[in-house]
Amino acid sequence: MAASSWSGQHAVSSIEKNSLIWLVVGLFFIWGGATSLNDVLIPKFRGLFSLSYAEVMLTQFAFFAAYLVVSVPAGTIVARQGYVRGLVIGLAVMATGALLVWPAALSGAYWPFLVALFVLAAGITILQVAANPLIATLGNPDGASSRLTFAQAFNSLGTTVWPYIGARLVLHPAADPGSAVRPAVEAAVIGHIYLGIALVLALVALIFWSRRHLLSAGAPGEVGFVASLSLLRQARIAFGCGALFLYVGAEVSIGSVLVNYLELPDILALSPQDAGEHLSLYWGGAMVGRFAGAWLLDRIAPGTLLAGFALAASLLVALSIATTGAPAGWSLIAVGLCNSIMFPTIFSLSLEGQGVRTAEASGLLCMAIVGGAIVPLITGSLADTFTVVAALIVPVLCYLSIAAFGLFSVRRPTH
Repeated sequence: MAASSWSGQHAVSSIEKNSLIWLVVGLFFIWGGATSLNDVLIPKFRGLFSLSYAEVMLTQFAFFAAYLVVSVPAGTIVARQGYVRGLVIGLAVMATGALLVWPAALSGAYWPFLVALFVLAAGITILQVAANPLIATLGNPDGASSRLTFAQAFNSLGTTVWPYIGARLVLHPAADPGSAVRPAVEAAVIGHIYLGIALVLALVALIFWSRRHLLSAGAPGEVGFVASLSLLRQARIAFGCGALFLYVGAEVSIGSVLVNYLELPDILALSPQDAGEHLSLYWGGAMVGRFAGAWLLDRIAPGTLLAGFALAASLLVALSIATTGAPAGWSLIAVGLCNSIMFPTIFSLSLEGQGVRTAEASGLLCMAIVGGAIVPLITGSLADTFTVVAALIVPVLCYLSIAAFGLFSVRRPTH
């Protein structure tokens, strides 16, 4: 998708532009938090429905599959309706998914939750397709990168704050362990939480709808998806899509098993709520590392830094596998710090040299986020067959492959 500009929008005041920037930045916080909340739901679902690791990983599969299914339709929606109206549609779909959690909680079954989370993620996909290019076009073009970095920092803030709050609400026992009504009560807690989220999303959608006139001519151009597939013939794009697929898969896999992992007697032996609160440290590491990484990227070649961070992540996961107690638990939590620069660095390195086809390449990379659906399933299957500890070999292999992409980009510069 080609980015639109503010040309022809001279009637819009700078105050209105700045207010829209802050509203869009707020969306990064919302969808980051909603995505990371899945990591709190997974241990809860596993207990409520007596699921295996592979079965409970369908939570992430249902969620991240939306990126594969909805990305192309989302691009068409945004191209036809414009950025702001696209955001309203995304928020409405997201609110619908959150509302569906309520009947899912009443059903007493697992699969309705999967449907609700898929719809929720479909809304997030539309938001991403609209918000990422929009935040880059708002205001002075010279400040586009700083605005994107700022928005991504708020995304990380969401992934840090929401799991902590979610752990205190979702993983806190809602009834006595011996109570026969406990599963229904705890499912109802989840339903109430998402009902509140739906109301907030509806309110935010109304706020954006009231500002839909600000970008009346702000629709980007459509890009043919089938034609875009020819870009995969380029080694850089194909390798980059693979690296992004593995990165999202590794990050989500660790986040998905972390609560259960920290509960293990030979790791940290934490209660479910305490383990869930520690999950915020994993995602918080990405937020802290993003600021440090921004400073390092000005001094070290991106490909070299990516390879270094990915190798560090693989070593930390390997250390967690090889040890027990505090070293095992804290080394896995520390992987979040290494994750910080990976997504934006893989993205930018993959897009180098694409010129007028940058938007098409960006669309393919967004679809690679489906790795968050596939890799956790593999991790969960290994956890069922062997142990959770043994299943961590999957992220190790993912991070090693990402390091290889970083070194590839250093050896194959585009300029």
